[in-house]
Amino acid sequence: MKSRLKAVFIAWRFYIVFALIFLFVLLLVGRVIDLAVLQKKFLQAQGDARALRVVTAPPFRGMITDRNGSPLAISTLVYSLWLNPDEFKIDTAVLQALSDDLSLQSAYLASILKTAENKDSQFVYLQRGLSPQIADKIKQLKIPGLYMQEEYKRFYPEGEVAAHVIGFTNIDDQGSEGLELLYNQWLSGEPGKSVVIKDRKGRIVSQIKILQQQKHGNNLVLSIDKRIQYIAYRELLRGIQENKANSGSAVVMDVRTGEILAMVNQPSFNPNRRAQQSLVSLRNRAVTDVFEPGSTIKPFSLAVALASGKYTPQTIVNTAPGWMRIDHHVLHDEHRKGPMTVTEVLQHSSNVGVSKIMLTLPPEPVWNLFHDLGFGNTTEIHFPGEREGVLNKRNKWSQLAQAEFSIGYGFTVTVLQLAEAYTVLANHGIKIPISLLKLEIPPAGKRIIPENIANEILDMMKTVVVKGGTAEQANVPGYVVAGKTGTALIAGPHGYEDHHYTSSFVGIAPATHPRLVVAVVVSNPTGKQYYGGDVSGPIFSRIMEGTLRIYDIEPDDLTSLRENNDGHSTL
Repeated sequence: MKSRLKAVFIAWRFYIVFALIFLFVLLLVGRVIDLAVLQKKFLQAQGDARALRVVTAPPFRGMITDRNGSPLAISTLVYSLWLNPDEFKIDTAVLQALSDDLSLQSAYLASILKTAENKDSQFVYLQRGLSPQIADKIKQLKIPGLYMQEEYKRFYPEGEVAAHVIGFTNIDDQGSEGLELLYNQWLSGEPGKSVVIKDRKGRIVSQIKILQQQKHGNNLVLSIDKRIQYIAYRELLRGIQENKANSGSAVVMDVRTGEILAMVNQPSFNPNRRAQQSLVSLRNRAVTDVFEPGSTIKPFSLAVALASGKYTPQTIVNTAPGWMRIDHHVLHDEHRKGPMTVTEVLQHSSNVGVSKIMLTLPPEPVWNLFHDLGFGNTTEIHFPGEREGVLNKRNKWSQLAQAEFSIGYGFTVTVLQLAEAYTVLANHGIKIPISLLKLEIPPAGKRIIPENIANEILDMMKTVVVKGGTAEQANVPGYVVAGKTGTALIAGPHGYEDHHYTSSFVGIAPATHPRLVVAVVVSNPTGKQYYGGDVSGPIFSRIMEGTLRIYDIEPDDLTSLRENNDGHSTL
């Protein structure tokens, strides 16, 4: 009996175990079906979320070159080091390795991690702009939680020489100043985006698909000539130092095309090392700083006088006794000359002579010409931060306002505007749009001064640079120069300040067949000299001479060339 019961019990145990195993297998099969069929899409999505990543490939920013193809801004490959706080741990070995290669201290790393934790971030930049050599050394350390990201960094081969024109980019390779900012969209391109599979160490295993094709930025070819830019930079710096001036600017233009060949300022800055630069040195003063042009405006005032038909270059104007009272204000000349021709009025820069002439004419034609020249408006280049100056139209003109306006007071201009205005005289009265980009076909111009009047003014301006004129030091051996000086008082909070001047000279050469305009403006020289002819004249002469020689422009004054056959050269 007992043995029979025992056999039955064993059989039931077998059935129970078999049933349990069958149930387990059934559950297992069901789970497999659930995972493989019912939850397939969900699980694939979860897996992809852990392995698939969208990665971005930065575009190569377009290169900026001068008119001859010399690079002025180029991009180089660099790396950014970033960390995932969830994976990265600070220990002695890691700290020592990073300290050796990056000079990072534990306190800095701790602050980075704390900031990331507060923001619940899994991506924190540790250091950017690493060279490929340093990046490779860090990669070989294989520190958990540290990752590398390819980027591009801008490099400026000409440094300070072209800094104000080119500008610079920020840490993200986007334009911040200058042409880098103005043409940022053109230069930037578009990043590539693709879906990839990464392993648990963040390495790309394979590419799944491309979401967006990478498009590199476009190159930009400037009108600037690196050789002329260097000469202008060198000679302006020399002039600023010799005259102990606060600042200065110089612009060189091709009168036939309106192209800007050089644009320089002092003080300057190194765009490759901006950490210690002051905001003051970043300004492109040739377009951002405005000033009263003073006597450099007189050729245009006298152009209105000649165009009126009431005056010729030989008309006599009595400037005695060297001063005149207008509305309880006294205008005076530096030298008493008495009766002078209109040409001599310009040659000696007579405030009295120009004022007497212009007070016989209505003021509106002068304002209209100044407006047509471009004063009171930004130029065609639309440079970032460019100012338009002040050229207010008046309903009523006092005699004092009219007289001061005609000799360059009561309105403001930039150095670039002044240079552009002189190209009109060089082009026989035609205004051509200016450009900072190299032009294949020069643009059409617009006549704003009658040809015969512009030519007469050009001839009159030649007397300024010869013996007896106000700018003998602006002479260029071998070439006829036409130009005009300016020495204007600088206005302060309480009116015009004694012994604070804007010293300027703008000239054209060769004057018999104009090719170039050079404008030089120096602010507040504190040395022995302050007249425009003495301060800016020599700077102009050296810049113009160097440019004429580089372009191998034929001399038009062989007499002066023979007189200066001692081998003198500024190059």
